[in-house]
Amino acid sequence: MVTIDLSGKTVLVTGSSKGVGEATARLFAKAGARVCVHYHQDQEGAKRVLASLRGVGHTLLQADLRDPGAARRLVDSAHHKFGALNVLVNNAGVFRKHPVDGSITFDHWLATFQETLKTNLIGPAAASFAAIQHMRKQGGGTIVNVGSRGAFRGEAGQVGYGAAKAGLHALSQSLAQEVGVDNITVHAVAPGFIETAMARPHLRGEAGEAVKAQSPLGRVATVEEVARAILYFCTPEARFTTGAVLDLNGASYLR
Repeated sequence: MVTIDLSGKTVLVTGSSKGVGEATARLFAKAGARVCVHYHQDQEGAKRVLASLRGVGHTLLQADLRDPGAARRLVDSAHHKFGALNVLVNNAGVFRKHPVDGSITFDHWLATFQETLKTNLIGPAAASFAAIQHMRKQGGGTIVNVGSRGAFRGEAGQVGYGAAKAGLHALSQSLAQEVGVDNITVHAVAPGFIETAMARPHLRGEAGEAVKAQSPLGRVATVEEVARAILYFCTPEARFTTGAVLDLNGASYLR
């Protein structure tokens, strides 16, 4: 792998107490960046990640991204702690079943749908708005949104997830067109299934083998593979990919 040097850069990675966020935080720290580890409820996990980061100057912040005001304050706090914010990675998300087959009530279905949109789309939108204000003043920056293959192929039983990720892709592309003039680039990664704690229940047994068989490579992505894609988007060589949505699903879904 080519060595990437992001010394002096500051990065906020949402949802970085585990999974893709944890792997991303570690890669950025290894590249020399100062990293803000964000968590919602898993404080112990976030502290563990913070303690594992290479280098110095990293920090830890808590926020409930279902609240757009909290998402905005999170970004402002990261900027205040670092004195600058060069990169925002909108990674935090939820994936919860809410089928329309009548097995749950309408109120339960709607509440889960709305919570998913708040966490996976409204929160990232609010965080992006706040980050852009700071990045404009400092002469540029990068935003990377973690979307999903489900935005294209659908997510039966988790329709809020598919809808939110589709919106996140569109948000990325719209912002890329609007803020490029300010030297701010916006990118999205669209993974399929990833070996994370959130996806692990869906990857067990025969059902899990069927999921892995969707790719001709016979597996799902690792958190490190997704993190490396995020890191690449934040290099000078990747700036002209602004507005791109990178499929990272092992050819399990082609469009």
